[in-house]
Amino acid sequence: MVASADAIIPQPPPVTAETSTNSTETSSDSADLARFGYQPVLHRKLGRYASFAAGFSFVSILTTIFQFFGFGYSFGGAAFFWTWPIVFAGQFLVALNFAELAARYPISGCIYQWSRRLAGEVVGWFAGWMMIIAQIVTAAAAAIALQVVLPTIWSGFQLIGTNSDLTSRDGASNAVLLGSVLLVITTLINVVGIDWMARINSLGVTIEIVGVIAVIAVFFTHTDRGPGVVTHTDQAAAGPYWAAFLASGLMAAYVMVGFDSAGELSEETRNPRHVAPRTILSALAVSALGGGLILLGALMAAPSLSDGSLASGGLAYVIEAKLTSVPGKVVLACVACAITVCTLAIQTAGSRLLFSMARDGRLPFAKPLSTVHPRFGTPVWPAVAIGVLGIGLLVVNLGNAAIFATLASVCIVMLYLAYLLVTVPLLVRRIKGWPADIAGDAAGTKLFALGRYGIAINAVAAIWGIAMAVNLAWPRAEVYTPTGGGWWMLWAAPLFVLLTVAVGAVVHRMVTPARGIVTDPIPQIA
Repeated sequence: MVASADAIIPQPPPVTAETSTNSTETSSDSADLARFGYQPVLHRKLGRYASFAAGFSFVSILTTIFQFFGFGYSFGGAAFFWTWPIVFAGQFLVALNFAELAARYPISGCIYQWSRRLAGEVVGWFAGWMMIIAQIVTAAAAAIALQVVLPTIWSGFQLIGTNSDLTSRDGASNAVLLGSVLLVITTLINVVGIDWMARINSLGVTIEIVGVIAVIAVFFTHTDRGPGVVTHTDQAAAGPYWAAFLASGLMAAYVMVGFDSAGELSEETRNPRHVAPRTILSALAVSALGGGLILLGALMAAPSLSDGSLASGGLAYVIEAKLTSVPGKVVLACVACAITVCTLAIQTAGSRLLFSMARDGRLPFAKPLSTVHPRFGTPVWPAVAIGVLGIGLLVVNLGNAAIFATLASVCIVMLYLAYLLVTVPLLVRRIKGWPADIAGDAAGTKLFALGRYGIAINAVAAIWGIAMAVNLAWPRAEVYTPTGGGWWMLWAAPLFVLLTVAVGAVVHRMVTPARGIVTDPIPQIA
């Protein structure tokens, strides 16, 4: 039997109003990208919710609050709650600036691209370089958060030793093993395509949001004390309270980063000039609201504030105390999903930044790193590089009982410095009149803008970033060497920054002669 021609030749899907609209938007977005000198090669398939999910899952309040609630409480007592609205206010100012830039430069690798266009090639390159290193460290730090949850759900997940406590050698070693397995899985998902990444990420974010609502409901229906608990400082670390309060801010600072991920995926987002700014702001705002309610509810519902369990067990201790075994494990399973999509989102953002810099010839091995797989439509080697380097970082820290606090502190210091290499040059440009020359998109639609408040918002955001970078990098023995260690561990953050800059200077010199670089820091197009 001979098959008909219709059976042999694949038929295109029927054209509907929706597919026609999406096709028109994609064509317009591709033409917009071409105005910046880049050929559209990534698959533009992300809508508004998927873009929001990328930012929300990077922030991932279930992941990060579960990781560091106990840390924050051990330093600041119940009053450490106030670090949350303070950090949100500062980071929201940063996000407002990023939203304005996302509307004007909808390009993958946003931190690098924005900084380069604001301050020139050298500053932009170092912003991108520091952000790459930060995302590798952040992916590793997020992945090992599985240790907070999985052994609590089932003891069989404690594959190394018997003590699952994160500050123990067994717990830290098992965290490295679980985190490495997770990085292998997220690498495979990132390789097979943006469709799979978006679906899994969106599903995971939906589960996380349901989990957040469930946790809040459990806490507020099982309270043991009133909201006045947030004024209690009696369980704070010894010494002046202001010092303990500043240290406890590490938790909130670690949570509220990564909201720029929507900008990282601009070349895979439909109508990114209008979608990315909104999702950057909404991802941070929704995370702040949900996280604040979780913190308040946990402090009100904890069985005890003084027996040490809240500092050592964190949110898992409160959930286990308030729920029977099965519902408690379901909530913890939601946390595990949040950790998975958080790691996935960080790795995705990092791979797009690697791709963007390699496409400009600004990294070693630029050709493979800038190649998009013809079938999957993804930059495969950047995803593999992030995964392999993240696992390598975990292996180097195998058995380090301070691995959580050390990795978290280092990665957010790097993130804050990378952000500063955008906000500070942006402030300089604002003083010179930016963005008076850019009012709307190609269709004449008005773009997100801070208007006359831009300079004031930008200035406070820059000052905030500098102050937080200093606070986070400060060599506190309680953070970096809680069980003792060498001087190099105590100074881990500033030493890591210096090492990153030194290695970056060598790498930058290696790639500087590359051809085809766009060096104009103030392009006349938007």
